Amino acid sequence: MIYSRIVGTGSHLPGHAVTNDELAKRVDTTDEWVRSRTGIRQRYLAEPHETSSDLALPASRAALAAAGVAPSEIDLIVLATSTPDFIFPSTACLLQAKLGIKKIPAFDVQAVCSGFVYALATADNFIRAGQATRALVIGAEVFSRILDWKDRGTCVLFGDGAGAVVLAADSRPGIRATSLHADGSHAGILSVPGNVSRGVVIGSPFLRMDGTAVFRLAVRVLEEVARETVAKCGLAVSDIDWLIAHQANVRILEATARKLNLPHDRVVITVDRHANTSAASVPLALDEAVRDGRIREGHRVLLEGVGGGFTWGAALVEM
Repeated sequence: MIYSRIVGTGSHLPGHAVTNDELAKRVDTTDEWVRSRTGIRQRYLAEPHETSSDLALPASRAALAAAGVAPSEIDLIVLATSTPDFIFPSTACLLQAKLGIKKIPAFDVQAVCSGFVYALATADNFIRAGQATRALVIGAEVFSRILDWKDRGTCVLFGDGAGAVVLAADSRPGIRATSLHADGSHAGILSVPGNVSRGVVIGSPFLRMDGTAVFRLAVRVLEEVARETVAKCGLAVSDIDWLIAHQANVRILEATARKLNLPHDRVVITVDRHANTSAASVPLALDEAVRDGRIREGHRVLLEGVGGGFTWGAALVEM
């Protein structure tokens, strides 16, 4: 049997940390208002010239270095983003060129905040099918470009960043199981309801969200998909060492952990410092926990995403 294993992780945050107090100088909000509702105290915002592929590049290089793999040894790139550099070509193709790689398949996945889990599952299936041996999987976002900075209910929640992993074929299981779901009937509670037609924006180019509806749905599906995924491996939730769920809101993370009966110290939390970086949030948190020594070889890590679409999914990973 061929399996895939995560053999390297990397991440990148742009610019400098923008605190709630700094944000309050241009947005009608306060540090207390943001912290009490979300747990967020700062976020990183890309410079006007920085794109998703720009953020993905150093994250990818860090993951490749950690894996001891040269760019030329990669034979698949899957990049998750909701904020691509262009309508086309794909951000994955632009990243491929920046890495100096040619000919291998490279494509984007769009599942919003579930994007990285979707991309990981896709790359895992390529490797299991024998169609790739080393894959670069990235989540990269510049969500600051699609925020209405007059809407304090949404603009304070998000940040920019990128995270990446290198997957390699192995005889030992690494990605133990994945589960992916979507329900388009919930599209209205979280979306950017606009597009460009003949050079004109039709609808709204800004993120719109029903926070209460998103919270309720997110907590429910994160619990369900966690139990579904560990059950595929013949395990219980108590058998996992770490939970890395999409870093949207600390209250969602805490509620999910309670429903799964997981102690707080087994949940990786970065939303307080990174805010919601959409498809980048899970690989950013994974890289941080790997590099600070919390996640070690042999640990079972449950990765979960949930986002607009509505999409959700999970992957049980043995490091």
